[in-house]
Amino acid sequence: MSASASAAADQSQAQSASIPAFCEGVLHFGRLPEHFTALSEPAIAEGQSAISKVDEPAVFQTRLIADALRYATLQLCASKESGHPGGFASSADAIAALIMLGHKHIVTEVGHHAPGFYSSMFLDGSLEAMGIETMSQMQQRFRERDGLLGHLSGAIPGLLAPAGPLGQGQHFAMAGAYLNRDTLFPCTIGDGGLGEPYILSAMKHFHTSYPEVTNFLPVLIWNGYSQEHHSMVSLMDNAQMTTYWQVHGFERVILIDAKAFDDAEQPEAYVDSTLFSEGARTAFTRAVLEGMRQAAESAMSGTLTAVIIKQLKGAGVHARGAKSHNLYPGDHPEKPSIAEALQHGALAPEAWALVRTLMARAGGGPAGQVAVTESERALPEIGELPMQAFAVGDKAVPSTAMAEMVAVLGERDPDFVVTNADGNEASAMKVINERLKIRHPTVDALYNQAPTGQVYEPLSEDACAGLAAGIALFGGRALWLSYESFAINGWPIVQTVAQAMAELRRRTPAVLSMFTAGALEQGRNGWTHQRPEIENYIGGQMRNGNSYLLYPCDANMMQAAFAWATAQFNKCISIVASKSALPVYTTPEQAREAIEAGAVSLYESATGAGSLVVFAVTGDMVLLPVFEAKDALEAAGHRVRIVTVANPRRLYRAGDVAWSHSAQPDGRFMDDSAFADLFDGDVLLAVSGGGTVALEPVMLRSRAKARDLVGWQRGETTASPAEIMAFNGITGEALARRAGLLLESGDLR
Repeated sequence: MSASASAAADQSQAQSASIPAFCEGVLHFGRLPEHFTALSEPAIAEGQSAISKVDEPAVFQTRLIADALRYATLQLCASKESGHPGGFASSADAIAALIMLGHKHIVTEVGHHAPGFYSSMFLDGSLEAMGIETMSQMQQRFRERDGLLGHLSGAIPGLLAPAGPLGQGQHFAMAGAYLNRDTLFPCTIGDGGLGEPYILSAMKHFHTSYPEVTNFLPVLIWNGYSQEHHSMVSLMDNAQMTTYWQVHGFERVILIDAKAFDDAEQPEAYVDSTLFSEGARTAFTRAVLEGMRQAAESAMSGTLTAVIIKQLKGAGVHARGAKSHNLYPGDHPEKPSIAEALQHGALAPEAWALVRTLMARAGGGPAGQVAVTESERALPEIGELPMQAFAVGDKAVPSTAMAEMVAVLGERDPDFVVTNADGNEASAMKVINERLKIRHPTVDALYNQAPTGQVYEPLSEDACAGLAAGIALFGGRALWLSYESFAINGWPIVQTVAQAMAELRRRTPAVLSMFTAGALEQGRNGWTHQRPEIENYIGGQMRNGNSYLLYPCDANMMQAAFAWATAQFNKCISIVASKSALPVYTTPEQAREAIEAGAVSLYESATGAGSLVVFAVTGDMVLLPVFEAKDALEAAGHRVRIVTVANPRRLYRAGDVAWSHSAQPDGRFMDDSAFADLFDGDVLLAVSGGGTVALEPVMLRSRAKARDLVGWQRGETTASPAEIMAFNGITGEALARRAGLLLESGDLR
């Protein structure tokens, strides 16, 4: 063996001996920087959670963390020839700075940054709770079941919230800040999705409502590109972007533009800092670290603050611009462009060890151990909420009955928030405003406004749903109220949070919503206010295992539904009911039974020899024509049973629903005997005043000789609920005729 070969072998052996165990699987290692030894004493001292000052070692070590994050992110994606490294790469310096400053409660609205966030959790040791201790194990579990999802999940140790659909992360940051006033919640935002949906307007309304809650810190990663093209704000200059944030209420905007430090003669407005000279890169990193320090102090001191990091998408990885966004089949670690990027960004084993020490110390420990979402939040005791017992046969407004309970809940839990874009008074729930007050800077007794109110009323369903869902996910109590017609504008984030709750390792209050002013009540407003199809959307989620769509049939059952919902954890529960005075059909005991069991019989004909027609009904107002049909059928000699389907999730068979995969699993389903007692008959006619998906379990399990399904078809302007029901074929006469035809033919003709 030649002397040079022997020396190389000795160096390789020595390096191998120094490689930290967690680096098993790292493909490339670099050389130590010449000044490493002088700057290698951890800038976060043992027993400390952040750097004490922005000095040369702190800046140097921030660079090491950013390099480690970029390298791990790219190799992780390349290991599966898929995933998204480019967007996170341009944010690595910002993330590294936040970590060095001790801030680990970082959320994002960019699901495509997932591999970067996973790399961060790996490097600080959080993923060891999942059995991921080495780079090889992280690669094996990336984008695999029970592993590291392609987009962020709040179930991953150390990660606070999910991220997939754009424009949701700011809600989580604001909810976290609201519930934890002494903790900073940075939120990275990509310029590719900056306007979708309503990121800045949501923060503007929140700040107006809660001016004292400034401990959330938006961090715009302004890299000039979206997924497949330039971002729509790529032509703004720095002054315009700064003004854009200022007009949305941000009193302090700190913008760090990599272009100002570029000495590599990059011609475009967006540049890659990893191509700078040693001195220029150090200066840029110092600016980011110092700017983030100032921003954090400002946000925690009562000033609404934002940080903008302007750097080219894909900085330091295999490609630049939108071409860096994601990897495709064939983009493996040996592909020249990827291999070259990994080799260029490789760290020496000693640098990896230092990065692990810093990241494990930052924030007081691995995020998977210290984040506020890693433990169950203590909640104020609310006891049993008061319920009014309405007499069977009387009339009462379901939404008003629930509103009394909501008001008491808010009085017993001062952190409880009610969100509503359309107005509680318009939904016959004025008592909520009277008792809890609309949160508003203008004090006005006539409109029940006060700066300390618990009713949050932005005119955006997205903002309403986002804050309510975020508070629930972070461990608090909240309620989103809306018109059924407009709820679709806010539903996507509730759907996201529902799935996240199914995965969590801790208990958290269910995310609750109640939708009033159903299609049948909105005749004069016309089809713009008649959109009950969202019931099908929500109903389709019931098979997920932790989603529930409740249909209380009267005021007693409405109260039972809300009482049940407030006692649930890790569930998504939506209640659909009317704001009109309607008959009371159930006793309080029957109401509780219906919510717990899934359904209850409201009426059954006296024993007779005629054929039995069973009506299975979701809703309250739609029961009016059903009872009319009952009269006609009994007059024709038939027997009738009317069953209200109150909690259809309970009516599925256990194998229909992925309940066993949910956190806080709920495996209660109505057994075959109880189901037969309610729904067996000669004819089953399932009826809904809205979407019909919620009646699917009844249709699946029914053993009736003939059965049919009647529900909402389309909206129209009408003078009364009866007229809109008639327009949709839901009248007593039509239902009785349909049941009669089924009895005669025994089929669905």
